[in-house]
Amino acid sequence: MSAEDILLKKYGRDFVKGTILFDEGDSSSKEMYVIHSGKVKISKKLGDQETVLAHFGKGEFFGEMATLNDKPRSATAEVVEDSTLLVIDPKTFEDMVKNNSDVSFRMIKKLADRLDETDKKIELLMIKDGNSRVIHTIERLCETEGKQQNGGISFPLTIEGLSSRAGVRVQMVQDIVEKLEKTKILSVSPDMFTVLNTEKLKQFLEFLILKEEFGDLG
Repeated sequence: MSAEDILLKKYGRDFVKGTILFDEGDSSSKEMYVIHSGKVKISKKLGDQETVLAHFGKGEFFGEMATLNDKPRSATAEVVEDSTLLVIDPKTFEDMVKNNSDVSFRMIKKLADRLDETDKKIELLMIKDGNSRVIHTIERLCETEGKQQNGGISFPLTIEGLSSRAGVRVQMVQDIVEKLEKTKILSVSPDMFTVLNTEKLKQFLEFLILKEEFGDLG
């Protein structure tokens, strides 16, 4: 039996789609999770709007901050596909980090990557104009999740998903997406976005940011 099989047998648990693993503000849950299969969404409430911070898949871990700093959960974790997760309690997690330098190094590297991504997320949320936030989010998704296909750069997402990622209402997302489709910058299907012209998308974003900063000129 491999080391992975042993860990799965000891700590593995199955969760159905829709399960809330922990809620933002929860102080009773201290476990961290490693995804063996499936997908988990991490989200946070900003006012009355849910903002998706991340989607994690196989091999990713999350929930470690509550284990490390013994503070309430800073976000909500929801299973979005039937999943098998390793559920690691604080004592086990501490022993893993202390006794395995490889685990410690991978943890530090992943946390550094997440801090970088958090900085980018904060930068996005500081953009007051909703249209700019939508386009900035599309641009980031091209960089992080996009694949060259369909005559452009495509990534799987719905209008509702983009609304959550950008932290703006669905109607605003629909309005800006329609404008981008009319100008042949973007092509959208029910669950796929394709950016047809990344240069024009960048120029449109720069125009909106300048408009936000200086207002309408003339």
